[in-house]
Amino acid sequence: MKISLIITTYNWKEALSAVLDSVLRQSQLPDEVIIADDGSREDTKALIDQYRMFFPAPLIHSWIPDEGFQLAKSRNEAIAKAQGHYLIMIDGDMVLSSTFIASHAKVAKEHQFVQGGRVLTDLEFSKKIMNQGAIPSITSTGIRNRHNCISHPLLSQWFSYIRNNDKSTRGCNMAFWREDVIRVNGFNEDFIGWGREDSEFVHRMLNLGLQRLYLKFAGVGYHLYHKENSRQSLADNDIILQKTIDDKLTYCPNGIDKYLGTQK
Repeated sequence: MKISLIITTYNWKEALSAVLDSVLRQSQLPDEVIIADDGSREDTKALIDQYRMFFPAPLIHSWIPDEGFQLAKSRNEAIAKAQGHYLIMIDGDMVLSSTFIASHAKVAKEHQFVQGGRVLTDLEFSKKIMNQGAIPSITSTGIRNRHNCISHPLLSQWFSYIRNNDKSTRGCNMAFWREDVIRVNGFNEDFIGWGREDSEFVHRMLNLGLQRLYLKFAGVGYHLYHKENSRQSLADNDIILQKTIDDKLTYCPNGIDKYLGTQK
């Protein structure tokens, strides 16, 4: 099973550097890493070029012009470039525990996609991670929901469960088969501005008949502190989400097919 790790980013090279450092510490490396870049400046490109010189796996920079918040589009273009059968998707502010990729690979299963959790870090500890190379762990100060730091195979087997609803959807830690993403036509690019694109994607996957595994005590990621995004677009995005729920949609017309040459 070939694994592609997709990392979303936008103009925060310090966080992206910490995330890439955590990829280097993985007990199991992904087969490739794709940076889904929603229009960052040249300094992000320079950083990726620097890492590419010594990175132990292909490091691909998938960049789109900065034309507002277009997370769905940046993800779709990155997924279209992916060579992996299985896609693990994180945000560019998720610093990974050393067993993150291995944990996701272990639970990969046909007809299923995975929702992972996150550990929240405060501002001061986030600065230490980015500026001083601190490696977060369960004993670190400056973290919330500390139980999410636990990574234990047996506990994960006992406590992970199927959750076929939209509760606790977080695009910062998800995994799915590329084939399934293409079947629902990827992320819906009608979403402009922050909010609900992850939930709408999850509903289409569930409407297709896939199961959602909520992964516990495995796939640990530490979310760096940042201010919340603007919720200005939330009302419009809620309308798109509700239509998918009401009509039990499995496919979005404005999706990944345009990058694959399969547009209907």
